[in-house]
Amino acid sequence: MDRKRKWVLSSGALLVLFLGRMTTALEVPLDPKVLEGLPQPPTITHQSPKDFIIDPRENILIYCEAKGKPHPSFSWTRNGTHFDVEKDSKVLMKPSSGTLVIDISGEKAEAYEGIYQCTARNEHGTAVSNNIFIRQSRSPLWSKERKEAIMVQVGVSLVLQCRPPAGLPPPIIFWMDNNFQRLPQNTRVSQALNGDLYFSNVLLDDTRNDYICYARFPHTQTIQQKQPITVKVLDMDAINETVADMYNYTNNLFVDSPSGERRPSFMAPLGQSSTQMALRGGVLELECIAEGLPTPEVSWYKESGDLPSSRMSFHNFQKTLKIADVMEADAGDYRCTAKNSLGSAHHTIKVNVKAAPFWISAPRNLILAPEETGILTCRVSGDPKPQIAWSVNGVPIKDSPKDTSRKVEDDTVILSDVQTGSSAVYQCNASNEFGYLLANAFVNVLAEAPRVLTPPNNVYQVITNNPAFLDCASFGSPIPAITWFKDSQTSILNRDPYVIHNNGTLEINVAQSLNSGKYTCIASNNLGTRENHVYLEVKEPTRILAQPEYMVVQRNRKAVFECKVKHDPTLIPTMNWLKDNGELPDDERFLVDTDSLTINEVTEEDEGTYTCVMNTTLDQDSASAMLTVVEATPTPAIVYEEPDPPTDLELTDQRERSVQLTWIPGDEHNSPTQKFLVQYEDLLHQAGVWHNLTEEEGTKTTAHLDLSPYAYYSFRVLAVNHVGYSQPSRPSRQYRTNPAAPDVNPTDVHGVGTEHNNLVISWKELTGLQSNGPGLQYKVNWRQKDVEEDWLSETVANTSKYVVSGTPTFVPYEVKVQAVNDYGNGPAPEAVVGYSGEDVPMSAPESVQVLVQNGTLAEVHWEPVLTSMVRGRLQGYKVSYWRERSLHQAEAQQEEQQVLLFSGNRTDGRLPGLKPYSLYTLNIRVVNGKGEGPPSPNHNFETPEGVPGPPSFLRIKNTDMDSLTLEWGPPQDNNGRLTGYTLKYQPVNSSNELGPVEEMMFPANETTVILADLKYSTRYKFYFNAKTIKGSGPTITEEAVTIMDEEAMKSDQVDLATQGWFIGLMCAIALLILVLLIICFIKRNKGGKYPVKEKEDAHQDPEIQPMKDDDGTFGEYRSLESDTEDHKPLKGSRTPSNGTVKRDDSDDSLVDYGEGGDGQFNEDGSFIGQYSGKKEKDTHEGNESSEAPSPVNAMNSFV
Repeated sequence: MDRKRKWVLSSGALLVLFLGRMTTALEVPLDPKVLEGLPQPPTITHQSPKDFIIDPRENILIYCEAKGKPHPSFSWTRNGTHFDVEKDSKVLMKPSSGTLVIDISGEKAEAYEGIYQCTARNEHGTAVSNNIFIRQSRSPLWSKERKEAIMVQVGVSLVLQCRPPAGLPPPIIFWMDNNFQRLPQNTRVSQALNGDLYFSNVLLDDTRNDYICYARFPHTQTIQQKQPITVKVLDMDAINETVADMYNYTNNLFVDSPSGERRPSFMAPLGQSSTQMALRGGVLELECIAEGLPTPEVSWYKESGDLPSSRMSFHNFQKTLKIADVMEADAGDYRCTAKNSLGSAHHTIKVNVKAAPFWISAPRNLILAPEETGILTCRVSGDPKPQIAWSVNGVPIKDSPKDTSRKVEDDTVILSDVQTGSSAVYQCNASNEFGYLLANAFVNVLAEAPRVLTPPNNVYQVITNNPAFLDCASFGSPIPAITWFKDSQTSILNRDPYVIHNNGTLEINVAQSLNSGKYTCIASNNLGTRENHVYLEVKEPTRILAQPEYMVVQRNRKAVFECKVKHDPTLIPTMNWLKDNGELPDDERFLVDTDSLTINEVTEEDEGTYTCVMNTTLDQDSASAMLTVVEATPTPAIVYEEPDPPTDLELTDQRERSVQLTWIPGDEHNSPTQKFLVQYEDLLHQAGVWHNLTEEEGTKTTAHLDLSPYAYYSFRVLAVNHVGYSQPSRPSRQYRTNPAAPDVNPTDVHGVGTEHNNLVISWKELTGLQSNGPGLQYKVNWRQKDVEEDWLSETVANTSKYVVSGTPTFVPYEVKVQAVNDYGNGPAPEAVVGYSGEDVPMSAPESVQVLVQNGTLAEVHWEPVLTSMVRGRLQGYKVSYWRERSLHQAEAQQEEQQVLLFSGNRTDGRLPGLKPYSLYTLNIRVVNGKGEGPPSPNHNFETPEGVPGPPSFLRIKNTDMDSLTLEWGPPQDNNGRLTGYTLKYQPVNSSNELGPVEEMMFPANETTVILADLKYSTRYKFYFNAKTIKGSGPTITEEAVTIMDEEAMKSDQVDLATQGWFIGLMCAIALLILVLLIICFIKRNKGGKYPVKEKEDAHQDPEIQPMKDDDGTFGEYRSLESDTEDHKPLKGSRTPSNGTVKRDDSDDSLVDYGEGGDGQFNEDGSFIGQYSGKKEKDTHEGNESSEAPSPVNAMNSFV
């Protein structure tokens, strides 16, 4: 039997092998020992976009990256011919890469425009890139033009043309004024898609001379403006006839246009219909701009179906309909309607949807063993249908050497009995007039003996009654066969409760303690055999035995929740408490014990749901209870009561169909009456049953009552306040009305078939009060809709339905029901449309197609069932789908079927919640009111890979001073083929600051690593995740601390008191203190020779006030520079505003008593002057004081 294999590459050449009977890939990690010697044809990994617009101010960078073994060489073509990079000094190809860097400094970028294609080749094949169309972005200048003022009559329509220069890419248009403010737009004035400014009608306020159109070119980030346009709006009724005649001969006065109120007409597009083409997956923009007075409103609808509400949006005040992600179903006629108070106008836009080629199934890389068979498929779709062309190593197959092992059938290449050395790269090119797709897929032929990639002696732990998965990842070509044994048994484990998956994993559906033990897996192919041993430990589950209970606690009392747990003794549990699914408040009143939570002095804020969560490394359990806080001594509420019933009911103003009722209110009991409710009893038709008739305000005591014919009335009244209703009053006397013909007909008239050949006409019968007289009957009328035939009728009584037999299946009928009694007929009834009975649909949807969006989402499309085949009211389409198996599995393990019902006449739907890397099957049925039609043929599809789940665990073992060991387990959900693991770690210091991050990559077959060269006694934080070719999965974290180096600590602990340098330093400090004390003593004695107080008394100045002894403050000092100026500082200040104490005319001052220096006073008023030989000081060089500045200086600081 032939076996197929698929080859998928990750960033380091990941190999994936498939057997023909297997769909699960064997993943080869990025381990150099595994990959050593394995050849690999080239694969393009990165390239520039097909349409590449460059900035002429920057160098041109054209990407072409590829991988392979040996590493590929690169070459380029330009406009279909070889591009010799070495001959152009401006062009550089990056080392070990095909990426081109073109230096355009001093050159024109236009010289390098063209179509480029990259080729990557090695000895095993040649891969080619897309055609990369290089074009320079352009922002041409606006052509010079002279704009004359535009004069229009008020009320007419107007278009201001922008006509920007054609740029690459096209510019963005907007209108502004001279002040760079956007011109206001609304339903009357708006900008069209082409940039023109449209006025549905002009107003006098539209007169201005600065209508300016701006064009912004995004690539060059330049903005250009058109010459300002002047618009003058004239009111012809406000000027005299002479001026009007003069303007009538002015060329640019458009008085021929209608200026009064008028019906709408379309300014764009013109005519009654137009056509527009859209590409699948693109954006469709439809525009209708109308003129008229009053300003028309624009609305949209699709004639052949509903607008796609999820992808549709309106812009430009409903004038533009935008549909994103265009589909084939969006084709059809779209009708825009412009409407004002005088009429409406319509325009139909016929939309045709075409499609550039798009993938249904792109060709995938293959890896085959010698003599195997493989198939490359290139399935595409598009409109027009794409043409498919195959190439091998960049050469069209029809031009390449003939190969008898290769057969090409349209979109399929079949390779039979491949041989070593026949590796190659195949290209599939699918194109139509709207674009092309190019895909490379290589075929690699290998022969390798088996290797077991799962580390030996792995220990797996699982909780009882949970599934266990034991890995046996292997690599080989042909793909190795995997067998398992337990302990010393010789039999293969291939029966319940064991399941061997296609990737070699052994699954135990429901693990029990007896399943613990040693397991051996053996991988073998025709080139050899390898074995590996792993161990399984089955643990007891964690369970909460005593759960917390609901508690009602008075405020300021204590609440205690218990939570007692049982767990496996070999697992370490951790208890965590939550409040309302969040963390507990950071409050010392909350005390957490090993098996309880205590809340002291509870408050209203403590109310909520408390949950205890017990976690182990393998499982968890939780339980919750609510806490309600009540007041200890509730305050009694004020008592209110409902009112007493009204009394003395009296009927006055008695007429044929009305009467007036009066009453006297009862006691309100301290709560004002809000309203009165009047009820009636019909003793003729419903004796003993009271109905609400009317309500009156609480201030009224009279009600006017409208009555029906043929009734025996009694009335009563209830009073209502905020407490509730009073008891009913005593009934009034009886009042009878005379019979009459019915006033109304039956309601809720329906025509619905219960069988495929009948029509059941039903209605809601009239009540006795509505009958208006005796002999009530119902006249039932029906006829088939849109068929020229007379009404058929039947009169019935005491029933609410009538069955019409012998009708065609599900055809429309007009039905009506009229009330009749002995006094005449009711009013003419209105006809309603009903349908005869349905039958189950006769056919199934066709052309079922599945477009896989990603690993968890797919779109399904189908052709709708013809209306004649639905045979009933279309409810929708029922899509049933189920997962056959994972692509890792060989045998089908069908899961529970899932069903989605898409309402209405849908032709597509989305299937969410899919599992990545799986095989699914679906079918579709049409559903009507009778049931489901036959299913469509089963359709299979595959989901691509996704990112993996988090690793199952990350453990830290063998912690040493400068190293530790990390162990991890693979994700429970691979969601594809694992390509490896990423580890990041960084040190954390004592203040929780993070150090530099180190990053390591590991292959998928490794589950342990030893980290060396770490710092001792340091806490490290680790971040770990798995990855597939689709990217990295969630990260798990762990922390650990390296062991402290005791010898280093001992060497650092030195007795300072025994060190010589320390003794010398202490002696020097003591000597210095002694010298300072001697100097201070000498200074003190020298200053005491001068009798300061006596000299002050001898030279008393009348302008200087002495210190006040009572408060310790100084008197006021006045500057003696001028007797006419008052420079007194604030009382109690210690220095004048300039910071100096000036000498007076007596040549005697405090300065004279020292050896010089200015006198100052410190904070407590004491004299702190330094005695020195300096006796005179310039007034502008006053000492800088440490005190607060004076008010004058404070103001100067703000200047």
